[in-house]
Amino acid sequence: MQQSKLLIPTLREAPSEAEAISHILMLRAGYVRQLASGLYIYLPLAWRVMNRINAIIREEMDAIGAQELSMPVLHPAEVWQQTGRWYDIGEEMFRLKDRTDRDMCLAMTHEEIMTWLASKEIRSYRDMPQSWYQIQTKMRDEARPKSGVLRTREFLMKDSYSFDVDESALDVSYELHAQAYHRIFKRCGLSYYQVESDSGMMGGNVSHEFMAPSEAGEDEIVRCSNCSYRANVEVAVSESRELSFSALQEGLQEVHTPAKKTVKEVSDYLGIQPHYFIKSLLYMAGEEPILVLIRGDQELQEKKLAKILKRAVRPAHKEEIVSILGVEAGFIGPLGHDIKVIADNALSKGIYISGANRVDYHVKGIVPKKDFNALWHDIHVAKAGDLCSHCKGELLRERVIEIGNIFKLGTKYSIPLGATYLAQDGREKPIVMGSYGIGPARIAAAAIEQNHDKDGIVWPSSIAPFDVHIVPLNVKDSKTCEITDLLYKGLYSSGKMLLIDDRDERPGVKFKDADLIGIPWQVVIGEKAIKQGFIELKNRASKEIKRISLQNPIEDIVQSLQ
Repeated sequence: MQQSKLLIPTLREAPSEAEAISHILMLRAGYVRQLASGLYIYLPLAWRVMNRINAIIREEMDAIGAQELSMPVLHPAEVWQQTGRWYDIGEEMFRLKDRTDRDMCLAMTHEEIMTWLASKEIRSYRDMPQSWYQIQTKMRDEARPKSGVLRTREFLMKDSYSFDVDESALDVSYELHAQAYHRIFKRCGLSYYQVESDSGMMGGNVSHEFMAPSEAGEDEIVRCSNCSYRANVEVAVSESRELSFSALQEGLQEVHTPAKKTVKEVSDYLGIQPHYFIKSLLYMAGEEPILVLIRGDQELQEKKLAKILKRAVRPAHKEEIVSILGVEAGFIGPLGHDIKVIADNALSKGIYISGANRVDYHVKGIVPKKDFNALWHDIHVAKAGDLCSHCKGELLRERVIEIGNIFKLGTKYSIPLGATYLAQDGREKPIVMGSYGIGPARIAAAAIEQNHDKDGIVWPSSIAPFDVHIVPLNVKDSKTCEITDLLYKGLYSSGKMLLIDDRDERPGVKFKDADLIGIPWQVVIGEKAIKQGFIELKNRASKEIKRISLQNPIEDIVQSLQ
């Protein structure tokens, strides 16, 4: 393909609104343009990348027996109302009415619609297992779209759904998808982790995410430096290092802490480290107050608390704290309350300090399980330096980009939507489901985040828009044009996708654009080199330049590209 005829509007300067490397380079290299907040136009180079990613996805999904179909983006509200998600999902869902005043929405995902189809078409255990997938547009009204194509309001997703007779059959479908995902991400040239995750609005009891390490990522994972444990920080469990409590003595003793409310303020005032404190927090689960206790140097992971209670939670308001506990925030302690108490496991041993349940006072010498009772759970945020609960290795935290996820949905959607089948024993049973998503644009952005240098993008060869960038330095020179034409025909016949820089530009401009665009291999055709009987083959990643003899250039280039 001729570069002069392809829309590649490169920019010399980074746009001021772009922060993530992938966003900057996709704009500068002429891959995307922004229409509005969270809305992007994929220009020809980017669309070629997306098509190559999607081709890999299709090959691997087809290989596990999944069947491709296509679902509408516009949905009637009734299907979402039957599962309850019409009411549970907030402002991120695009809602509208059609001309007959019927409630509709734009698809955030397709669990409801796929299940609706299964309820109509799957009748017997003989019809399963089934796996259906699509690569389809999704809409999400993100409050803060950012980082280019990593967080948008309209995006392309590969979503697939498995339909099985029982949980053990779901386990098989789940593992098939997991292994397909490993192959997809490896083929796309990404470094990634499979991690334990929270099911969130998708529901179900088991889920995993596939995360690509990157400073541009909005998620964080915890991983063990010694074993294979990896989890999203929202669900990661950890053990705290053992403390010596010799500085504190048992026996409750009130101490005056005037106007000192936070753990840091009281810690500094008393000269005692924060990990010897109990942070007492009042939360509301609906109308029920819950006293939550965590160690002073740790933070509460609200999603863990919500999962334990099976309800949404929120911090209590100031007036609620006073009304329920009779004391201001900052002086709450674990003693003497007649409400449910949930304490973090890290507090189960030791001697601590906490609020005295009266203003300007704290209590020293608190011994958990002796001085107060609680339900004990892991509810703290795992942090770097904590110990792995599996092997006691040290935990690390790392920023990541979510590129895929898999969920065991069970019967969350099949029961409300009446997706049942006739079992072998003659009884009617609900279909057991799984849901599996991949973001092709996130794969592209993650590939850039992980593969770039100061000059531009360095695409993995499997998803690059072209295989080879042919760069003739003087398009007016007849010998240069003759060799360019020879190379094009020969490499094209060998199955390579080629971009020819046929522009009448200075060599410096061509080199800068070629490095910025990031095609894995560059063939440079210069007049001086031709006279000496060679052309140059440059590896974009290593920047290694190899001289290719003009005697057998096609064969030598193809062999070098292997």
